[in-house]
Amino acid sequence: MFINSPLDNVSFTLDTSGVMGFFGGEEALSAMSTVHLYRGRRWLGWYNSPGSYVVAKKFGQLARSRLWDGFFPGLNPTPEEVFGLDGKEGPRFIGVFSGTDIMTGHLAYLTVQKAKEIKEKIHLGGRVTTMKIYHALCAAIPIASSVATSLTCALVRDWLAFGLIILGMVSSGLSCFVIGSGKLHFQLVEPSSFAPRGDGLLLMHNDIVILKGAEKEVASITKGKLVLDMGNDKKYNAIGICSLLLLSQFLIQLLFVPRATLFGQVMFMSSLVVSWAYNSFLSSLENEKIQTDLLWKSLDKPPITKFALPNRGSQAVCACFILHTGVDMSKRSRANFKPKKILECMIPNDTRVWESWRQHVAKQVLSEEKIKNFGPCKELMGDLEDEEQHLLKQLLGDAEYGYRCYQMSVGSCDLIP
Repeated sequence: MFINSPLDNVSFTLDTSGVMGFFGGEEALSAMSTVHLYRGRRWLGWYNSPGSYVVAKKFGQLARSRLWDGFFPGLNPTPEEVFGLDGKEGPRFIGVFSGTDIMTGHLAYLTVQKAKEIKEKIHLGGRVTTMKIYHALCAAIPIASSVATSLTCALVRDWLAFGLIILGMVSSGLSCFVIGSGKLHFQLVEPSSFAPRGDGLLLMHNDIVILKGAEKEVASITKGKLVLDMGNDKKYNAIGICSLLLLSQFLIQLLFVPRATLFGQVMFMSSLVVSWAYNSFLSSLENEKIQTDLLWKSLDKPPITKFALPNRGSQAVCACFILHTGVDMSKRSRANFKPKKILECMIPNDTRVWESWRQHVAKQVLSEEKIKNFGPCKELMGDLEDEEQHLLKQLLGDAEYGYRCYQMSVGSCDLIP
């Protein structure tokens, strides 16, 4: 059964050349970057998506051969770079037992973001993210819209608009399936079984993240990375073919949509608008948070405790005492723990006051006395001028506050893994 188009007698047509293939490009790219983060997402791309030209040019650069370089010129990035799974620079890491001093990468960056989410003095673990039911239901909306608009075009016998919508559904669905076939996993570091503990610090401008655990666990954060395994196709020819299909879709729709009836053009644009709204929804999801949750799952959900301290001095002292809990006092290797060096890394100020402060704090950290003394003494004050003495007293007060916070933390969480 066929019906007459309700817009048969209208004399104008829509000019879609300004939006075809370009409209919604950034949203489509961002939506495609979620395809590996949600289980089952690769099966839900069967809708007439906008931005095919932008998506084709971006993912086509993954394909590595002279043929694909001709279609999609430019540098050949890695899959991890294209999908935002690598490239973020993490903070500096100082290993207090191993002597490691490196700049970290994407996983350490995610760890810092996880720490920032936690409220002060709250003990939390990680959580698992999978493809939720409402995400699948949301994906059904653009798919149903594309099917409905294509069938409506068939009912009014606008076979050109019908074919163009079907073309968009097929090219988008195939691309999502092929690109989403990659397997996402963490490439973790396997250190020597004789390596010392991996305890250390991630140093930022205002904050400090303390990592405690075996070298393997800590190195997974400081040296590991996310890897997207696309199978045996090392030249990514399948992705190149899909990108070429998307590029062909853009050209065909650009040329033939103006030849469809006005009603068919309205149906075509309606399917694009609904798909754009869904892509915008996917773009709004916090991909970095999802990556962080996946990292926490792979590390067996390590707990986090967060404390707020007023200044860098109290932070440094509290961190030193917390790290000292990992020292095995029965071994000679305890000499590898050097609190003065840790303090110098966190507070590198090269003045007489700070040098005296570091020496005194380091002495208290290593002291076996149960009661720590952060009060001024003649040995510290003897060579300092009045202003320097007042400053040192203030800094020692900060140090005592940091030690009190450490004492509180001992009662609120287990500091020794």
